[in-house]
Amino acid sequence: MIEFHFGVGDLATTSFAYSPLQEAVFSLRSWADPQRFPYQAPWLRRLRPVYERQDTEILGALLTASSWIPDFLTPRPTRARPAFAEELRALRATPAGRLAVDFAEAFAYEPAVPEVIVRGLADPPALLERIADCLDGYWHECLAPDWWPRAQSILEADLTHHAKVLAEQGAAVLFPSLDRRLTWTGDGVRLIHPTDRNWPDGGIRIAGRGMVLTPTMFARGAATWVDHGLPPVLSYPARGRATVSEAPPPVTDRALVRLLGRPRARLLLLLAEPASTTELAHRLDVTPGAVSQHLAVLYDAGLLSRTRSGRIVRYARTALGDQLCR
Repeated sequence: MIEFHFGVGDLATTSFAYSPLQEAVFSLRSWADPQRFPYQAPWLRRLRPVYERQDTEILGALLTASSWIPDFLTPRPTRARPAFAEELRALRATPAGRLAVDFAEAFAYEPAVPEVIVRGLADPPALLERIADCLDGYWHECLAPDWWPRAQSILEADLTHHAKVLAEQGAAVLFPSLDRRLTWTGDGVRLIHPTDRNWPDGGIRIAGRGMVLTPTMFARGAATWVDHGLPPVLSYPARGRATVSEAPPPVTDRALVRLLGRPRARLLLLLAEPASTTELAHRLDVTPGAVSQHLAVLYDAGLLSRTRSGRIVRYARTALGDQLCR
């Protein structure tokens, strides 16, 4: 068990973020132990030939038998929606001396550090470069083309939902809603962690650093890693992660199809959770331009709302759109 103690104002600096690099690294768990992630099975089958063309010697050595990962591989997100490229730059800037420490800590409960890592630690900068290049190739060839747009829409929906819970119902409701391992104690968060790792006595004080809450597609429960110089990170299972392999729902409401046409009816049904034009195009296997035209019509009719986050515009059904779908 570990407790995070909040001081006055600490909850105000608690934020949500998701991390493409974290998801790439955590996804290695699904290759090592696919039975733990049955909802990823269709993706794994389809991507296996591409994955096997990667530097699997290194990729397989980045996590322990119990799925622990060296901390330097998951740098804390500096904003809510960082790009993979900027996180990879942060990874490449890791002090070379940190690698031996982080690998030793991650594999402390294992028989040994993998041989490929032991050899690589003779030249830490070269090992770091090989790891970064490996993850870059793995991301762009395996995850970015098809898997990430669907996963990103689930992570976006999670952030929207839980931010609303925090705003409307407070921390006492928010933290247990993230995972059953979490409870709000009145002045902090208690995490029941199923490992015997040695956590600091007396818990962790946020002490003005804030806390980063990160949903992930590859966790079975809430987990944390602690660095006293940085904001604590609490990762938790993303809401709706089991739907990552689902195909778009069939349009069966004949009246809705007659009213809107099949493409717009399908879009309206898909937008029970917020999504961008690109994400919808990936899910429907059509061009973003085709999706954009239909979204504009649905928006003008009052059936959709839209919100902008940087350069990304996400659409969601309005109350009128929900009523029409019902």
